[in-house]
Amino acid sequence: MKQLAAGLALAALWLDGVAMAADRIVAPAARKAVAQTVYDWSGIYFGGNVGYGFGGLGPNSNPLPLQGVFFPHSATGLVGGFQVGANWQLSNNLVVGTEADVSFVSPLDKPRLAIAPYNGTLDYIGTARGRIGYAFGTVLPYVTGGLAFGRMHVHANNTQGNTIAQPGHMHYGWVAGAGVEVAIGGAWSAKLEYDYFGLGGRTFTLATQPTPVRIDPSLQAVRLGLNYRLWDAAGVDSAIKKPAALPDPDWSIHGQTTLITQGYPSFRAPYQGANSLPSPAQGRETWTVDAFLGWRLWEGGEFYFNPELAQGFGIGSTLGLAGFANGEAQKGGAEYPRFRAQRYYLRQTFGFGGEQEDVPDGPNQLSGKRDIDRLTLIVGRFAVGDFFDGNAYAKDPRVDFMNWAMWASAAYDFPADLPGFTRGGVVELNRKSWALRAGLFQVPSEPNSDVLTFNTGGTVVEFEERHNIFEQPGKLRLGAFLNRGSTGNYRDALGIVAADPTIDINTAIVADRRQRDKYGFYVNLEQQVVNDVGLFARASWNDGRNEILSFTDIDRSLSGGLSVKGSYWGRGSDTFGIGGAINGLSGAHRDFLAAGGNGLLIGDGRLNYGTEKILESYYAYAVNKSLTLTADYQLIVDPAYNTDRGPVSIFSARAHAEF
Repeated sequence: MKQLAAGLALAALWLDGVAMAADRIVAPAARKAVAQTVYDWSGIYFGGNVGYGFGGLGPNSNPLPLQGVFFPHSATGLVGGFQVGANWQLSNNLVVGTEADVSFVSPLDKPRLAIAPYNGTLDYIGTARGRIGYAFGTVLPYVTGGLAFGRMHVHANNTQGNTIAQPGHMHYGWVAGAGVEVAIGGAWSAKLEYDYFGLGGRTFTLATQPTPVRIDPSLQAVRLGLNYRLWDAAGVDSAIKKPAALPDPDWSIHGQTTLITQGYPSFRAPYQGANSLPSPAQGRETWTVDAFLGWRLWEGGEFYFNPELAQGFGIGSTLGLAGFANGEAQKGGAEYPRFRAQRYYLRQTFGFGGEQEDVPDGPNQLSGKRDIDRLTLIVGRFAVGDFFDGNAYAKDPRVDFMNWAMWASAAYDFPADLPGFTRGGVVELNRKSWALRAGLFQVPSEPNSDVLTFNTGGTVVEFEERHNIFEQPGKLRLGAFLNRGSTGNYRDALGIVAADPTIDINTAIVADRRQRDKYGFYVNLEQQVVNDVGLFARASWNDGRNEILSFTDIDRSLSGGLSVKGSYWGRGSDTFGIGGAINGLSGAHRDFLAAGGNGLLIGDGRLNYGTEKILESYYAYAVNKSLTLTADYQLIVDPAYNTDRGPVSIFSARAHAEF
């Protein structure tokens, strides 16, 4: 299923027709021009959907509570996926068609989980349906029905609620529903649909239960979808009337998918602990699919929504390296894709007049003009790195360096849940030669938690200076941060164990958790040397007294490198990058690990300390403007600061498609 889904997403994104036609959703005035033409719904389309599901898995099924975010948790939580279909419009305006789709569910809502002997849960659900509707020009109401299928499994738990087995089965049944689809410009249409799924029941035999467990799903879903018409009935785009795009559109649609495969040969490791990188050779993959939707609400007001599907695990289950090798690897990895509404935020810009600059259309960016002197307010859910610690040459593991210590100021423990996002607010004052920005964010309820809390918070202030050296542009960013959250103190935990050696160090650190501060700073430089050649450098530090809350086990970090575009060898869209990082720990932090402590990502059970040293090099080959293939190599010496283990050579292949 994951290879099929990844293949469909990659193929759809880099098709020349899709790449050429992801222009933009046109403004309301242009939408009126569409309505005045004779619209034909015939053609083949591809798209995505998001929504909310509810219902049950049958009596006594103990369904896992999945995240609903804005809605109550349910057996599915929020859902998201893909659809592909074809329509034929008859001369009497009847429209008949077929559609197939697959939708994936949300991650576990851990605070709502109650201990049970077993839990039923859904991995994904799909359909193959017929559709029939009547076209009122660019409006198409319809009914739909057909076959449905889904994969369920049961968590068999021990008395502590820990999963000890996960048997799974496919379920087959039927689906019926209704909806309305509206053409909104160019080849794009939007739909709202309700579906009822009746999946056949199956019986699970669990070694922990005296009688079989019956799973009998009955689910409902309300979903919003966007479709893009790949071809019309004649195989060309002639039936789709495309009005000229206005110079300042009110909508923007973009998307991306990234598949990263990583592996390493076996390496030296005389011992290992709970959070060690396993020494035998291993390979893992991660896959993400994102949509970037933007809507201009009013003058200066913009809303952005970024739904995401993510699947897979980092090598070692995203454990064993402080500077982890894959920036797409989430701490909450999953065997099957999981859906999250990663970004939803409002941005309001207040211009001060004077000189303006052009803003190109792009992911989470509406095209137009804006005042250079301006004040911007942002409120909602986002990643702290969306607005802070930026760098033109080392920032995005989907297109440049992959290692966590290369694309971020690694000692900045930025507030985030398991996939790396938070909620909060940002204010930015921008001038031509400098900018000042500050943010206030939610922090996790405890280290490595997926639950964000309002009780405490994280703050950061960043000053950005823009300059030219020998007519080559550059930027220098200086940041200071302070987080307050429920963390344990390393020295306190060591003192508890010294007073009573029967207490485990990890039990001691948990017992010592209370509201504490962590503060630090970062320095971030980007500098163009000559055209298409740039340097970057970062330095970051935190006080290292208390546990890391969100990011990774690094208290001091230096990184830097070189990025060269392929114009020098006739491949202007290619990029070669090489860089390195050195990560370190405070004295208290290293003593804690040496005593057997576990951090967010590391913990070998003991420690012969040395700084963690990273070398990374990559070559990104642009197949076309939509698809890039990358080969990446990383050498990590003293992984997790342990000179007794490693070095580790990590080889990666990355496929990234976008429109």
